[in-house]
Amino acid sequence: QVQLVESGGGLVQPGGSLRLSCAASGSSILTMGWYRQAPGKQRELVAHITSAGSIEYADSVKGRFTISRDNAKNTVTLQMNSLKPEDTAVYYCNCNAAIGAIILGYWGRGTQVTVSS
Repeated sequence: QVQLVESGGGLVQPGGSLRLSCAASGSSILTMGWYRQAPGKQRELVAHITSAGSIEYADSVKGRFTISRDNAKNTVTLQMNSLKPEDTAVYYCNCNAAIGAIILGYWGRGTQVTVSS
């Protein structure tokens, strides 16, 4: 099965930056991305990127966040700039991987991002 190892996150002041990274291992990875979940809210897509480089961002982060991946290393990185308090959430790495004839979704443990003065 696929293992996802996340790094980054932490406490940052409004307007600051953080970089989240996630490394996947154990299978052929298709789409990789980041989701977030704030208390009392549904988990939502932040950004994802396909193996071909197609990217989708949530409207709330466009122009501030940048997602990238290294297919050779099976890593995905989310550069978060101009952070706002409303970005505070647990951020989860996600990937879809082909396991034989089926595609399975995998989740990281999550990393806390807190934007506060």
